[in-house]
Amino acid sequence: MRGFWVIVVLLFVEIYAFKGLRSMTVGMEPLWRKLITATFWLTTIVTYGGFFYMVQRARTGTSAEMKVYGLMNVVVATALLFISVKLLFALFHLINDLVNGIKFLWTKVAAPPVSEAHEGMTRVQFFNQLGLGIAAAWAGTMLYGITRGKFNYRVIKETLSFPHLPSSFDGLRIVQISDMHLGSFNEDFESVQKGFDMISDLDADYVFFTGDLVNNFSDEAEPWVERLKGIKARYGKFAILGNHDYGDYAMRHNPEAKARSLNRIAEINKEAGFRLLRNENVMLERNGERIAIVGSENWGVGFHQYGDLEKATRGVNTDDFIILLSHDPTHWQEHVIGKVPAALTLSGHTHGAQMGLELPQFGIKLSAAQIRYKRWGGLYQEGNQYLYINRGFGYIGFPGRIGMSPEITLIELKKG
Repeated sequence: MRGFWVIVVLLFVEIYAFKGLRSMTVGMEPLWRKLITATFWLTTIVTYGGFFYMVQRARTGTSAEMKVYGLMNVVVATALLFISVKLLFALFHLINDLVNGIKFLWTKVAAPPVSEAHEGMTRVQFFNQLGLGIAAAWAGTMLYGITRGKFNYRVIKETLSFPHLPSSFDGLRIVQISDMHLGSFNEDFESVQKGFDMISDLDADYVFFTGDLVNNFSDEAEPWVERLKGIKARYGKFAILGNHDYGDYAMRHNPEAKARSLNRIAEINKEAGFRLLRNENVMLERNGERIAIVGSENWGVGFHQYGDLEKATRGVNTDDFIILLSHDPTHWQEHVIGKVPAALTLSGHTHGAQMGLELPQFGIKLSAAQIRYKRWGGLYQEGNQYLYINRGFGYIGFPGRIGMSPEITLIELKKG
């Protein structure tokens, strides 16, 4: 039923956008109007045809077919660009029609206004051209996000204080990265290396990677092993798995291939110098004091749930300072708050929808991700427990980022 309404809305957008375009071409030569009409509907058919083909292939295609991420990026980007531009243009044309409709109804219940001669732009021309201008500006923003925004890496710094942090770990510097989705980069090593270098330049004590190394297959990460190995941390690097790492979406009907891929992802993490935590923990010790790094497998509302916190926290005392790595932030709200004494939980998964508007100086924090997730990006607190959600290093689906730059998080822990 939901799919039916999606189709209805898209059809309405296309028809209304075309109606607005036709009103703007009044007075043109018939040949030009026919050419514009043919171009509009041809690009529409190609756009939707390509998009639905890719969706169908993603749902039923073979593993080899699903690995063509370059083509998928182009098709998805083109579809979203065209649809969003037409949506904005159609919206302004609709506003004009609503104004005309209200005016028409008013004339039926009140004295008709006296017509006055005027020159210049009519209302319909104004709304159509305003809509066209805004749509063009949005198209430029999307093109920037697709070509440059997805590599506009940023470092976000947070300082958190905890009274029960062991004194030996006062000033501990942690870098969190998440959601690399290496297959989406199509081996654009030079652009991505800038982000890797930024991680190393922070000179952190530890680097924590909170899952989704790949989109579907372990071989997406093969060309990146040496570069992942080059990410530096003073004392160590740790990682967990994300929902995409298990191969559930592409190999659900091929358990043998899925198992091989998952095993290879574990090996790649080891080769790259990351200690992969799969429902287990590691104690970091300094001067006879310790903190626990607990790594949960993926657990998320609406996703496969492999996480086992009881198993992951075996050997951890309730009075230990605990840092929990768990890919999906819904795990925190469902099984951590008030149940597992993790002082800090690090998650990712949402990507901040790769699109949004954040102006912290004005208290503005908007993203489509908040439609589904109560907590979707940045720092959250419940009682004495903190959750930090990294907005992601890579991308998937929409091959770009708009107002939601790829993130490298630096967290400093203080005693106090």
